[in-house]
Amino acid sequence: VQLWRHNRTWARQEGASYSMLVPSDEVTINYRHGLPMITLTLPTRRERCQFAVKPVVATVGAFLQDIQREDKGIVRAEVFATDGSKVSDATLMEVLLMNDFKLVINNTTYSVSAPIKDKLSSEHATEMEDIKSLVHRLFVALHLEDHQIKKERELLQKLDHLKEQLMPLEQMKARIMDSADAKTSRLLWVGLALMSTQGGALAWLTWWVYSWDIMEPVTYFITYGSAMAFYAYFVLTKQDYVYPDAKDRQFLHYFYRKSKAQHFNVEQYNKLKEELAEAEESLKRLRQALHLKLPIQEITNKD
Repeated sequence: VQLWRHNRTWARQEGASYSMLVPSDEVTINYRHGLPMITLTLPTRRERCQFAVKPVVATVGAFLQDIQREDKGIVRAEVFATDGSKVSDATLMEVLLMNDFKLVINNTTYSVSAPIKDKLSSEHATEMEDIKSLVHRLFVALHLEDHQIKKERELLQKLDHLKEQLMPLEQMKARIMDSADAKTSRLLWVGLALMSTQGGALAWLTWWVYSWDIMEPVTYFITYGSAMAFYAYFVLTKQDYVYPDAKDRQFLHYFYRKSKAQHFNVEQYNKLKEELAEAEESLKRLRQALHLKLPIQEITNKD
């Protein structure tokens, strides 16, 4: 908002009360170079002051702040509709100037009439929207490549930073996985040794110590006990006793126990890996758009 102040000073007059309406010519609106010029009298210096308003971008709150900034003696500045309802500070001046309104400065109320000829028609409003859309497309076409290059540089820096954070975690994770894998393998070999020992003991008892008639009930109860053990595994884990799944479950058990002992933060590691994957995917889409000279795909806020 630009300001012009008249050189002449008006004669000092007594301020009207709040309930008293001042003639509408105290606040006038004239259009100059396509911009509305709002002229009013400042209460402190009693001089006329013009305010050039950009109706498409300026709001009522910005206009009132400019008035108070120009005259420090103004402690109250508000805008009301003709029916007495207060106009929000976020309302655009373009909307306000379509109808008559009341301007309250301190204890004085001004009745302001908007020029009918300057009200925006629906066709003119459509033309303004088309112009703004065209300006936006031109801006995107002129600055899109620079924005993409800047975004690519930011993603590369983010990737380097994430890789630096992940490097010590990856090394610690590799050591923990090797230890967990070794323990799991030892457990599998121990299980095979126990089963072999059990089979040899049953064979020795069957052919050398006792007969099959005595050992048959023993083998039955051993088989039944194994079935009970597998069923208990299902009850506790809600999974069937499949050897690969059981091996992976035992590996994870050793891995998390070792991670806790060495203070390896698994949640932080997973979060960094997710951010790294998202950054790599965003960089891939961005470089594809740069190579094909196409508009960049929408990147999420996390990118």
